[in-house]
Amino acid sequence: MLKNADPQSVFNAACMAATLNLPIQNGLGFAYIVPYQNKKEKKTEAQFQLGYKGLIQLAQRSGQFKRLVAVPVYEKQLIAEDPINGFEFDWKQKPENGEKPIGYYAYFKLLNDFTAELYMTTHEVDEHAQRYSQTYRTYLDKKSKGQWASSVWADNFEAMALKTVMKLLLSKQAPLSVEMQQAVLADQAVVKNVETNEFSYVDNQIEEAEYTELKVSTDIFEKCKQSILNKETTLQELCDSGYEFSQEQYAELEKLEVE
Repeated sequence: MLKNADPQSVFNAACMAATLNLPIQNGLGFAYIVPYQNKKEKKTEAQFQLGYKGLIQLAQRSGQFKRLVAVPVYEKQLIAEDPINGFEFDWKQKPENGEKPIGYYAYFKLLNDFTAELYMTTHEVDEHAQRYSQTYRTYLDKKSKGQWASSVWADNFEAMALKTVMKLLLSKQAPLSVEMQQAVLADQAVVKNVETNEFSYVDNQIEEAEYTELKVSTDIFEKCKQSILNKETTLQELCDSGYEFSQEQYAELEKLEVE
């Protein structure tokens, strides 16, 4: 929990958000201060994490973007897969009911008409999630053993995938303003010094982008209720994992927890 994190690391993360002029509030989805267990030093530290909306806002502030978009791609929509000359899609093709995306696509166009794109298959996104998300790896491990588990990546895969592909595209291809460079460096890091941009990266197994604004559907909410009733998790742990409950949902879960 964040209350158990090193106070200085919490303060530094808050200062970083203030420097970037990004509000820290889960419901807004711009930036987050999240707890992370530093196994080497055996203590909890606070990490600064950039939200999806924060990333987009920083790009918009630069005044260089004409268009930014990220979309799921279905089988009939992908016409040609050519990373050299560009991908070709037929967006008129609509997915069948229940059809799952085969990949995810992000695109931007600058005011000078420069364009860039990134396409990742669903398998590539899944591998990325397993590499950087501890909760997703834990979810897969428990699921393989027949145990109950929950993960924002597992329950909201498409939303997380769209965020990931857009972030990777902007960080690799877009002209980065000073603010964006600072944000990319600080993202998923323990901020040691805001003025000198000194950051500590605990390891490469960081919960990447798991704190974007993700609304909880009725089905997921029922799972969360059951997990609290079974004492498998707590409301605080669910919130720390990135779930965005409505006021009514939060009140109901809070009541279940104290019963």
